[in-house]
Amino acid sequence: MPWTPADYDARFAAALADLRKDGRYRDFAVLERQRGEFPYAIMHGPNGRSKKVTVWCSNDYLGLGQHPEILEAMHAALDAWGAGSGGTRNISGNCWIHTKLEQELAAWHGKEAALLFGSGYTANAAALAAMIRLLPGCHIFSDQKNHASMIAGMRGHPNKHVFAHNDLNDLERLLASVDANAPKLIACESVYSMDGTIAPLREIEALAKKYGALTYLDEVHAVGLYGQTGAGIAERDSATFDVIEGTFGKAFGVAGGYIAGPKDLIDAVRSHAGGFIFTTSMPPTLAAGALASLHVIKSAHDLRARQQRQANRLREKLTAAGLPVMPSASHIVPLLIGGARCCKGVSDWLYENAAIYVQPINYPTVAVGEERLRLTPSPLHTDVMIDELVEALDYLWAQQHLPRQMVA
Repeated sequence: MPWTPADYDARFAAALADLRKDGRYRDFAVLERQRGEFPYAIMHGPNGRSKKVTVWCSNDYLGLGQHPEILEAMHAALDAWGAGSGGTRNISGNCWIHTKLEQELAAWHGKEAALLFGSGYTANAAALAAMIRLLPGCHIFSDQKNHASMIAGMRGHPNKHVFAHNDLNDLERLLASVDANAPKLIACESVYSMDGTIAPLREIEALAKKYGALTYLDEVHAVGLYGQTGAGIAERDSATFDVIEGTFGKAFGVAGGYIAGPKDLIDAVRSHAGGFIFTTSMPPTLAAGALASLHVIKSAHDLRARQQRQANRLREKLTAAGLPVMPSASHIVPLLIGGARCCKGVSDWLYENAAIYVQPINYPTVAVGEERLRLTPSPLHTDVMIDELVEALDYLWAQQHLPRQMVA
């Protein structure tokens, strides 16, 4: 018997019911960011209730989303060029500001060329898929904890090999196991956003040279934050990767993504990646904001130093309180909870009782049993804010007798 509208509705409702039963259903937090007030925001709760909260989970890592120079550049772009780009880059949407931004990004990363995308996700998915398609018989070597966007770009490829997270021995074992004459691509991240771990880039670069592999590095959680000019972990560690992928949606404080690399490789992606070819280009206002942010970032030494100081201070305070903070060498401070319902309960309690907002992280973002709060201190989080957060968590752990030892 043919399906009816009720049958379709029932199937979707059942899928949602499964999420609620497992404690994994996600409600959007309705936040109203206020210019000049970061990391504070107004959170609009259910039943029309609203309150001012301290946001502890923003990807606006340096608070540049409200930087006056960036806002001024975006206002000027809006007045000069209007709201949208007018089309795809191949039709009528190739704006002067796009070319200017690509040139400066390429120079920043020490590459010949760069290419803009609508988001970091699209940049990874489209670029990797195109590169793999252009390399027949290519073997892909992907870190176990690579982002979903990278996995999407490699999906369905028959010669994909997943190596244990940051495990150089496992990577070399896999590289040595395939035809030495076959093309190879190693894809990894520099900073892994859920654990805060950092990849051994120099060692991965050495293995790539030894086995003749192309390298692709996702720096979305590192650009703006590491290196002398903020160009990422590769700049900090003096590591050379063939392709660098980045985003404007995190430390840059705006939105969009890009890749940078050799001229012919970038041109080949531009000419073959459907996610680029068939997408309306970035609004010129965003490109202008990203360019202004890049100029700020290059000399934002104090902001980077203050962010690292606050991340280290938070990590030390959580550790001293005996809370289950996960080891991390980056600016990301994960607090392991385990259990989707418990994780959401902690998040809800912080909102209700301490005017603190940090979203629960659960499956599929992390494995079941590894649910956590992902804390992202910025240069604008004060010592007092850190103390208030740790005191609230310490009180809750004591009241609810939550485990204080790491379980994963």
